[in-house]
Amino acid sequence: MLKTVFLLLFSLPVMAAPCVTLDCKEWVKLGDGTSASLIYRSHPLTVKNEAITRAFVLIHGAGRDADNYFRTAVAAGFLAGALENTLIIAPRFAAKNSGCNDTLDANELNWPCSGTSWRAGGIATNNERLTSFDFMDEVLRKLASKEVFPNLKAVVIGGHSAGGQYVTRYQMANQVHDSLGVPVQYIVSNPSSYSYLDATRPNATGDVFGAFTEGRNCTTFDQWPYGLQNRVGYTAKLTDEQLKKQLAARSAIYLLGELDTTPLAGFDGSCPAMAQGANRWLRGQAFGKYVNQKFSAKHQVVPVPLCGHNARCIFTAEVALPLLFPQP
Repeated sequence: MLKTVFLLLFSLPVMAAPCVTLDCKEWVKLGDGTSASLIYRSHPLTVKNEAITRAFVLIHGAGRDADNYFRTAVAAGFLAGALENTLIIAPRFAAKNSGCNDTLDANELNWPCSGTSWRAGGIATNNERLTSFDFMDEVLRKLASKEVFPNLKAVVIGGHSAGGQYVTRYQMANQVHDSLGVPVQYIVSNPSSYSYLDATRPNATGDVFGAFTEGRNCTTFDQWPYGLQNRVGYTAKLTDEQLKKQLAARSAIYLLGELDTTPLAGFDGSCPAMAQGANRWLRGQAFGKYVNQKFSAKHQVVPVPLCGHNARCIFTAEVALPLLFPQP
């Protein structure tokens, strides 16, 4: 009897304690291995861990403060009681160009800060063969390794503000989703803009979609990343039809702060962004209706009461926790 109990105990998965300080980071090598980008993570990506059943990846905003987003993700995991079996990751899209001035390590990838930026699969300024979406592709491939995470059952990729822009465009464009063998859920929170799939735009209330009447005065309203025209970077190798099909087929949740109605915190007030709605709250509601009505998607729009443009408020809200940490 004692021998049976002994064997049973030592056959259980080893529960390594989660690492939740800002020392919990590692480099993810891309391409030929000479370039890399940084992630904060609660468990290593290269050490076998049978206890991990889900992963939560949280993408930072325009401030590129992955350290603060790691704290937010850890706080959410604690509130959900999910830290022990969840691998939490916060990637850093560092940029030292176009007004951004991050300090870069040797061989660290420098992601574009403007134009087709890191938010939209832009090409690294110091490696023309790599895009910001390639970074997430590599993270997902590591998560999907059965040798390292044999019991992983679900991956959630969330992003707030500029990170929400990244997630909504990565959701429609990435080329690893169907090959991972693990379901991926995309959670888009409070971005300033979305990538529309055709030239229609919402009316003032976001209920009706038709031709954009100000197109002559706003000639860039349908250009990437606001629309599908003139794409560069990762998405340039995909057809419009591929992007439309993938966007509609893949699960997405728009997690929107009900109070995110003011033009603050890097709000995009350009004409192509204003064509999508007067504020982030209206833009998110309209885009959810648009993809469901016009492309037969089954995406969810989830309002978050009492939250404005604040990632900590959004991702630690009671309504958000079961979405971020689904039962495997």
